Amino acid sequence: MLGTDDRVFALAMARLADSLGNSFLVIVLPLYIASGEISLVGLEGFSTELLIGVVLSLFGLLNSSLQQFTGRASDRSGKRKAFILVGLVVFGVASALYPFVSSYWGVVVLRATQGVGAALTIPVTIALVNEFSTDASQRGGNFGVFNTFRLIGFGFGPIIAGVLITGGFSSNTVVTYQIAGRAVSGFDAAFAVAVAGALVSLVLVQLLVDDPDTDVAASDDLSMDVFGTDQFLDPVFVVGVGTFFMATGIAIYATLQEVVNTALGQGPFLFSIQFAAVVIANVLFQVPIGRASDKYGRRPFLVAGFALLVPSVFLQGYVPEFQASFPATILGVNGPAVVMIFLRLIQGVSVAMVFAPGLALAGDLARRGQSGTTLSVLTTAFGFGVAIGPLAAGYLVRFGFATPFVFVAVLAGLAFLLTYSQVYETAFLHEDERIETPSD
Repeated sequence: MLGTDDRVFALAMARLADSLGNSFLVIVLPLYIASGEISLVGLEGFSTELLIGVVLSLFGLLNSSLQQFTGRASDRSGKRKAFILVGLVVFGVASALYPFVSSYWGVVVLRATQGVGAALTIPVTIALVNEFSTDASQRGGNFGVFNTFRLIGFGFGPIIAGVLITGGFSSNTVVTYQIAGRAVSGFDAAFAVAVAGALVSLVLVQLLVDDPDTDVAASDDLSMDVFGTDQFLDPVFVVGVGTFFMATGIAIYATLQEVVNTALGQGPFLFSIQFAAVVIANVLFQVPIGRASDKYGRRPFLVAGFALLVPSVFLQGYVPEFQASFPATILGVNGPAVVMIFLRLIQGVSVAMVFAPGLALAGDLARRGQSGTTLSVLTTAFGFGVAIGPLAAGYLVRFGFATPFVFVAVLAGLAFLLTYSQVYETAFLHEDERIETPSD
């Protein structure tokens, strides 16, 4: 893309393929667990929503818990490409094994393994984007391009998965395909796409990405700066907290698939559209917002993004309660479902206003040669949000449909207050005002 480093574009394309495969599983695994094909013997005392939440959360918990270590290890070794390749192999192999497990615990082990694979790739790819952005005036734009392609995969993956599993846009049943004379279920076809995504990503990284030269080693210190010098809290820490809250708001939706479908009278395809709407909005706005943050600063977008996140999530919780007030159909589609899609799009705009500017702010303040360590604060926070969101939704929904959404709206309000009071502008700092590299 115009104005984007070719290496960033190559990483973005690799992440698109990888994210496509991973997002398939966000939609597929809840349906797979609830389909009866996976044995839940011994787990009768737990709700299906909670069991699904555990599987979806485990990926994020392991992924996030390890990112600070993998980010620092890649800083010290300088072999970022090797970390990415190993992580993609781990993820792809685990995806290939899903059709061969028949118990809930087998699914848990495979999803945990994929969490380890993701921890090897996510902070390292983000660090490479930052290091390839040698000019701070292009950092927000580069992160915008990277996130756009990553989110194209993550956003459109659920839509494709919904069609692939059911065989169409309106069917609610899992289909079986005849491929080379063999019966292949929609689930197995989706798992095959996840494997293909990891493989394509691996090939692109191997052929097009090289490790940057750096003569600065990472510190052995894994500690995170919580308190600031000119303000109470460190801005990277604050954006990390906000990113955690934001990711929690994105992740609660996957666990609620059956609840949402029942409440709105819709099928898996419309749910996949709603899930993807947040990401589709990101695809549309990441690049312009990222480049605008290079020109106008990171802080205005971060503050506005968290402010918009509050009502967009809060109102989603009350769509079923007020659906009688909506048209039964809008453009021939279930009316309440369309309203939910609209609110999810607004949530996506708010996320876009936080994503690229937040990563660019952390990149602005990263010590030379330590991008993996610093930016992993944000990727770790995002991963923990993705992990906690499904668990929180699975527990809170027992208190009413709106409860998980109200919970996230409160978190978003707190993120707004922290960002407004504690985050300063970093886009226009001179080199001597940035954090210096400590001596080892």
